[in-house]
Amino acid sequence: MKKLLALCLTLVMIMALATSATASAAGSDVITLRASHSCADTHPYHLGLQRFAELVDEKTDGKVKIDIFPSAQLGDERANIEDLQMGTLDIAVSSTGPLGNFVEDFLILDLPFLFSGYDHAHRVLDGEIGQALIAKLDDIGVVGGAFWENGFREMTNSRHPIKSAADCAGLKLRCMENQVHMDAFAALGMDPTPMAWSEVFTALQQGVIDGQENPIAVIYSQKVYEAQDYLAITNHVYSPSLILFSKPVFDKLDADIQTALMEAAQEAAAYERSCCEDGESAQIAEMEELGLQVTYPDVSEFQAAMGPVYEKYAAQFGQENIDAIVNY
Repeated sequence: MKKLLALCLTLVMIMALATSATASAAGSDVITLRASHSCADTHPYHLGLQRFAELVDEKTDGKVKIDIFPSAQLGDERANIEDLQMGTLDIAVSSTGPLGNFVEDFLILDLPFLFSGYDHAHRVLDGEIGQALIAKLDDIGVVGGAFWENGFREMTNSRHPIKSAADCAGLKLRCMENQVHMDAFAALGMDPTPMAWSEVFTALQQGVIDGQENPIAVIYSQKVYEAQDYLAITNHVYSPSLILFSKPVFDKLDADIQTALMEAAQEAAAYERSCCEDGESAQIAEMEELGLQVTYPDVSEFQAAMGPVYEKYAAQFGQENIDAIVNY
């Protein structure tokens, strides 16, 4: 019995040493950080993280390696943020939608038709407004590296083409657990239905929901078009994302490594954004060839329906803050 106990203790020690060691053939001082995101490995998030990993490797002379886990292998976006807070996950890329559950000020970015285009969104988020938002993450145990993006959100459904705002009425639409989004879709007469992304494709196939809304990169990379018949290009919400670091983990790293991570996050942003934007037209065309019917409704009708939503959130966010973004 004593020999068996001794053997077990030896095995436990060996496993502990193997787990704690981040080294490979490069040496015992190599730090391996895990990076998570919820999209497919063809999505711009993944491509951006690959570029980020290359930059980190270059800037740290191989001292830091990044292991990337796509497709919500390590949990959905909200779970990733919670894991960052606890220090059980090192890095995550998340859309800002779930962040509103942790830092309410981020919800202002989810107002419908807030941004006129990609250039406008980049100016705001890379300027003082966006940087002030990033600074608020420190209070929840998360370090914001840089704004990346998921793109402008569009609608798909399996019931009928959306050619006008009136066509939205009665559609049961999956959305994120985000009150601003839910209020916006309700204003269009929709039935907004929050649902974990991992459940959406099956729900679409089974008719539990009629449709969903996401940027083109997600609709394409996740093959949503296989369970939907209609795509409406509405650009109703711009969906920024952030590359995030766990503050408990980040604070333990040497200053030069912290600098390398932040620089790499910011430099990779331009590449990740280009992956989002440059492929959209080709992806829409390919999905159209595969049978998805694409419409381009007059968004002024959608904007007109958002009056009550803006009135509600002007009281929460301050009209002056909304105007500062719109006019930036």
